[in-house]
Amino acid sequence: MPVSKTSKQGATSQGPTRAATINDIARLAGVSKKTVSRIINHSPLVRKDTREKVEALMREVGYSPDPMARGLAFRRSFLIGMVYDNPTAQFIVNMQYGALDALRGSGFELVVHPCDSRSPGYIDGVRRFVQQQKLHGVMLVPRVSEDQALADMLDEIGCRYTRIAAVAMDDHSRMVITHDRDGAAEAADYLQTLGHRDIALITGPASYRSAIERTGGFVDALARRGIELPKARIVEAGYTFESGVAAAEKLLSGKRRPTAIFCGNDEMAAGVYRVALRAGISIPRQLSVVGYDDSPLASRLWPPLTSVRRDTRDTGRVAAAMLIQAEEGAAARPVASVRPHLIVRDSCQPPG
Repeated sequence: MPVSKTSKQGATSQGPTRAATINDIARLAGVSKKTVSRIINHSPLVRKDTREKVEALMREVGYSPDPMARGLAFRRSFLIGMVYDNPTAQFIVNMQYGALDALRGSGFELVVHPCDSRSPGYIDGVRRFVQQQKLHGVMLVPRVSEDQALADMLDEIGCRYTRIAAVAMDDHSRMVITHDRDGAAEAADYLQTLGHRDIALITGPASYRSAIERTGGFVDALARRGIELPKARIVEAGYTFESGVAAAEKLLSGKRRPTAIFCGNDEMAAGVYRVALRAGISIPRQLSVVGYDDSPLASRLWPPLTSVRRDTRDTGRVAAAMLIQAEEGAAARPVASVRPHLIVRDSCQPPG
């Protein structure tokens, strides 16, 4: 009696068809089940020729790993979490788009967890989120990325993470650095080059590292050029449109107005536009304005806003990619950076 041949689905021609299993792939490829598992999960600990042979075999027999089984086998889901407490909706949307760019085709999905970092129980909330979802890793977005207690908690429960921040706050294998100080310094140099000397600054919240770095970079760059920024010309706001309006009202209500204002983000710069319009102050003829982030809002304002671009989408992409890359060799990776640069539009000109 002739021996039946195995079909592509791992069944015999004389019996019912069945889907190939990971054990079938391992047997047919002549490798261990663990090796196949590593290939499925993009481990770097497999030789290239072995990977190619096994992947070709999986395509040939139509083998597709069960995502649920993968998660159970590794006691984790194939989910990347994004934890944030940020008032700027467009910033969060762009960060998500970037993360999704990195995850596309990887088998991983993105889940988000908004939180209130001022709430006393927020770290416990993040812990529950991570453990219930069995997350593969977590992206920490400013400002929660600046909270060392949160990073310590994730370390304690063995959850990998990446922190996005203006400066290095952790091992470089866990950091994406945005160099906010350099971006603000470029804005200061630009305004000084135009001839402005009576300059004001609307900062973000003093508890945000990004606000500290942008303020420091701007003030220090002016000082290097011999321009002192008086305390009366620095107003703290909240990275929101409404707080930008309130800050601009303080700066523009006096008899002696600044000739230029640098804002810690574009939302606050839009608030300056609102106050200037109401007061009959022409931008840029009577007041130059510079923002930060170069969000879509910057090009929609009139006149279009000069702004420091930090590529938020690229930042999210880099942070997510770091989480799904192998941990092996992480220490040898270069520091992940996304550098800002000034985008000049029509909101500035030399003082009249």
